[in-house]
Amino acid sequence: IYAHRYDAANDEWSGALGGKESNAPSSWRFSIEVARAWERAFDDAVKTATRKVTLRSAMTLSPDAGGVFDTLIGLVRRGLGGSAGNGRQFMSWIHYEDFVAAVQWLIERHDVDGVVNIASPNPLPNAEFMRVLREAYGVPFGLPASDWMLEIGAAFMRTETELVLKSRRVVPARLLENGFTFKFSSWDKAAAEWKRSRQIRRSAA
Repeated sequence: IYAHRYDAANDEWSGALGGKESNAPSSWRFSIEVARAWERAFDDAVKTATRKVTLRSAMTLSPDAGGVFDTLIGLVRRGLGGSAGNGRQFMSWIHYEDFVAAVQWLIERHDVDGVVNIASPNPLPNAEFMRVLREAYGVPFGLPASDWMLEIGAAFMRTETELVLKSRRVVPARLLENGFTFKFSSWDKAAAEWKRSRQIRRSAA
């Protein structure tokens, strides 16, 4: 729902909502319009005795097969884990354990309502994100994917390049301000932990 931007981070207080950026394709507006429609419907629901928290979640990653992390690892192992596009676009993410912990924390914190970003406090550019992942798995290089290559891949997968090219620099200001503690606040720690988890699962199988 936030704007495509490379400069300042988007938090709950000063974050810019997307849809009017001059540097983003018009096709990217669709997901923003859907998200804003969801939030309007949620806000319009009359529940006077119910505390309402609007979750804005980043890409949630886990080591499970079939998920986003599994897909990224597949690219890395095939030597395709380079940067996407110019590699400058920020990737917001959150470890699945922190996602669950944050939701549980919000359930228990009756003094917190309204919009809350569920994301790691440390988003990072796509090029760095992929470099850390390659290093965690001991892969020395990764071929980059240009915009036109991504367009072909997106068409084949029936999806949008927005998923990898939009700069999502989102930070969880309200979680941090209210004392929530992240177990995995850095991407290198999360990537290393998932590698260990996958190795343990395979050895136990």
